[in-house]
Parts: sequence; C-alpha cells; structure tokens
Amino acid sequence: MPASTACSCVTNPLCLEPPFMPAAPILDSLPPLASLIRAGDAIIIGQAGAEPLTLTRALVEEADSLAGPVDVFLGAVLSDTFARPLSPKLRPGGYGIMGGAAKGFASQPGSIANVTPTPYRELERSFSTGRLRADVVMLQLAPSADGSRLSLGMANDYVIAAARRARCVIAEINPQAPFTPSTEVDAASLRIDVAVRAATSTVQSPTMAAEEAERRIAGHVASVVPDRATIQIGLGALPDAVLGLLASHRDLGLHSGLIGDSAVALIESGAVTNAYKGLDNGFTVTNTLGGTTRAHRHAHDNPQFLIRPATYTHHPATLAALYRFHAINSALEVDVTGQANAEHDGRAWRGGLGGLGDFVRTARLSEGGRGIVALASTSRDGKRSRIVAGTSRGQVTLGRGDADLVITEWGVADLRDASFGERASRMIAIADPRFREQLERDWHALRGA
Repeated sequence: MPASTACSCVTNPLCLEPPFMPAAPILDSLPPLASLIRAGDAIIIGQAGAEPLTLTRALVEEADSLAGPVDVFLGAVLSDTFARPLSPKLRPGGYGIMGGAAKGFASQPGSIANVTPTPYRELERSFSTGRLRADVVMLQLAPSADGSRLSLGMANDYVIAAARRARCVIAEINPQAPFTPSTEVDAASLRIDVAVRAATSTVQSPTMAAEEAERRIAGHVASVVPDRATIQIGLGALPDAVLGLLASHRDLGLHSGLIGDSAVALIESGAVTNAYKGLDNGFTVTNTLGGTTRAHRHAHDNPQFLIRPATYTHHPATLAALYRFHAINSALEVDVTGQANAEHDGRAWRGGLGGLGDFVRTARLSEGGRGIVALASTSRDGKRSRIVAGTSRGQVTLGRGDADLVITEWGVADLRDASFGERASRMIAIADPRFREQLERDWHALRGA
C-alpha cells in the first residue's frame, strides 16, 4: 500500500484541522483498488445509509482487476450497488441476506455458506476480538459544518470495531451525510489510510407505498400500541404504514435499530416526545439511519438524536429499562405454534438473525412492553400461506415462546401464556381464509404425532 501523504490544508481545501486530522490527505479520486486490496482479503463495508457509495461502486466495477478473490461482508443494503451479478472475485457474505444484497448473493450459488448467523449486537465484539477478520474496511464519514470534526454519520455499528483492527481503512468523506455529534471520532480512535472525497450523494431510501393488506396490518398494529409506548420498528412499506397511523398517538418514544423518513415524520408530527421512555428521556435513539435527505437533515447536528452502538441499542438491559417497549418486527413465515422464520422464504435464503431476537424477546421484560411480529398472511402472489404448519427448511429464527403477538391483515393472535391448542386456533384464525382448512388438517396431524 502506498505510504500516506501528510495533510496540507493549503493545497487541500477539505483537509481537516484538529481534533481530527487524517494521516492521509483527502483525495479527489480513489486510487485503483488493486493497489490497496490483496487476494483473500476480508472487506468490511458500511451498511444502510452509511454505505460509502463511491467506494462500493468502485469495488464492484474494479473487481475483475483484483489480484484474487476477496470476501465482502455486507449488512443491511439499501442501495442497488450489489443488486446485480457480481464478479467471481467478490464472494458476498455478512450477517444476513438483506435488501439490495439478495441479487448479488443469488448470482453466486452456495454463497449462503458465507453468511455468519451471529446476533447483530455481538458483531462489534466479534470484530474487536478478531474472531471475525477484517483486512480492509470501507466506511463513510461525515464532516461537521466547519470541516473541523468527523463523525460516523449514519451508523454506529460493527464497522468501526473492524476498522480498528484492519490493515487498510478507506474512508469516503461525504459532506452530504449528516454530522451526528453522538458518533464523533478522533485520530486517536480511528486510523485512516486512504481518504477520498465523495463522488456521489448518500444512499436514499424513500418511504414505500403500502398495499391494502399492509394498510390493514398497520391498523391492527397501531391499535395495540398505547400512548407513551416506546417504539422499535424498521424500514419498508409495512413499518412506514404503521408509523403513519401512529400520528394520533401521544408522547411516544423511539428506540430502534434502523429508522428513516417515516420515523422523522412521526417526530415532526408531535406524536413522539420521548418524554416517558424511562431511559434516554428526551432523546430519539437508533443504531443506524436510512431514509432520504429529510431524515438526514433531521439528524444533522441534532443533540436530541443519538446514534448509539448495538451493544447499547440492542442490549437486554437497555431494552428492559424502557417503558412500554413495543418491538414491531416482521418475519417470512410463522407456524401455528408461534415459531417465526426470518431467513428462508421457501424458495431462497433471505433476511437473517439481525436484531430480531434481541428486540422481540426482551420486550416482555419492559414494563408494559410487547414483542410483535407482523406479516401479510400470504406471499405477494397470494399462492402460499405465510401462516404455516411448519417453517421452510425447518428454519426457526424466533422460538414459539418469544413473540407476544402475531398480526396479519386478518387480525391479532395473542400468544401470551397460550397452550399449543390455543396457539394453533389463534394462528389459524389470522391466516388467509383460503388456507385455514388445510392448516386445521395439518395441525391435527401434528397434534396426533
């Protein structure tokens, strides 16, 4: 790797003064990645809104020029960077197959073998201790308005732990990313080997329009969320629909793993005050940020918007201390006893462990809290029930004792303290009517086994 060049603020207008001064100058263009990446390297990439698009696009485009195959650790991908057939020299992996990564994984049969089913909150420790290898890290950093400071911007995740152990840290400095004071970094905590000026905007993940079934599900979810509840929810058409229907609630709190425009809209509506969270009162807390410029502007230099590490946001002690913590998540399938599969849709691997288990399991430890799994009762084409007798390939991401409520467009199944028979009856009642008779037969067969 080329030696770093001293930073000169006279010749480089983007050079950063103390307290953060990269050892390398901020370049206008990225050097050839073949000069930085070695065959067999493990490359860790910023996720969600913190994906460094200039770097990841270069990686995909220049992959064939690399000296040999490399492993690419992907997280929640909100861009289309990897939504294409990938060079054989890029071996996709990560903690799941999420969002825009699915097509890239599909282009390389057997790539599920590269997925690491580690719970999300454990990843930071895994990289810190070296159990997970990091040779090259690509991340996005956000400068403050005066250019004197840098922050992680839109994620406070495992990538920073990986960077502290990596041989080569490549940073994309993006002034369009929000500077978030809670993620400020300094030269003592982060070494940068190559810094490049962003050649593009940040990842944009706009609000998604809900279909009729999703609107009905959202109505049921909103009906079980009380005022003064603390909400955990993600991105997508269903979460967006739920958040839209919570605008009439009062004194809600937000504590999540990933939020975007719809959460910001709920804050701006006045429904979210964060006044009764029981922990971090007055603050919105998340681990990562998505959305569009709207959400990014809200987070920029906002002292009431905290982006905290997953060791905090997903930790059971944190979640248990929240008042009326309602964890609202989804799954690909739920069986008639309440086991949820969030990893295989019956045709292909999708999703992953993520923070699902942490949030749903711990919600019941919160005073007045509930763990909710919300999903459409059928596949998008309507041909397959997502309420099933047994999950696809036996995949179980949540045990039958983990979720309190399962919600579809047909209603709410309360599984708390329910027997096997009660669970099956309640789950079949929220399945699409076309599949209920078969589910009854399947349940009776299982019951007699």
